[in-house]
Amino acid sequence: MPHSSSSAPRARVRLARGASPWLLPTVATAAVSLARSRRSGRWAAAAVPATALAAGMLWFFRDPEREIAQGRVISPADGVVQSIMPWKDGRTRVAIFMSPLNVHVNRAPLAGTVDSVEHIPGGFIPAFNKESENNERVVWHFDTELGDIEMVQIAGAVARRIVPYVPQGTKVEQGERIGLIRFGSRVDIYLPEGVEAAVEVGETTTAGVTRLDRS
Repeated sequence: MPHSSSSAPRARVRLARGASPWLLPTVATAAVSLARSRRSGRWAAAAVPATALAAGMLWFFRDPEREIAQGRVISPADGVVQSIMPWKDGRTRVAIFMSPLNVHVNRAPLAGTVDSVEHIPGGFIPAFNKESENNERVVWHFDTELGDIEMVQIAGAVARRIVPYVPQGTKVEQGERIGLIRFGSRVDIYLPEGVEAAVEVGETTTAGVTRLDRS
């Protein structure tokens, strides 16, 4: 007997770790507003934006399961390739801009060991601006089969918090979740010398899925 469509596997979506400080108060406010809206016109008026905001927060902090792609270097972030720049030391920097509509959970670009996780204070200029390189950021270094790989999470005008999931010394698998940036932001990945970028400026990337290196 053929299986019904209801038995087909569905992609799992969970909420990102580190979302609670923003999500819980928003959802609680929406719930209270809805509960009291039947008795008060003021609460009914407040329930509409509160519910919309809660729904937006739930969407923003989604964390879907991914089938991790094969490749030497895969994208650490969902977004759009903002720039591809050769670096003086021979590396190539691929900058990925993340809008508020993107999934904001970042993933390990390669398997290896986290050599360092350094938080650097800074400003909050919009992430699409060149000056955003001086923003609040977290710099990661991974010891991998390709050598040292640097990745930088950069906060934007709205993103005021970067939440690393794993500490220094942790062994990570390629595509493993390693951190969250709250709201619009940017992630830079530095491809080592001799590794050519397989993506182009303006191309959409998916964390854990899009291959960044050309074989």
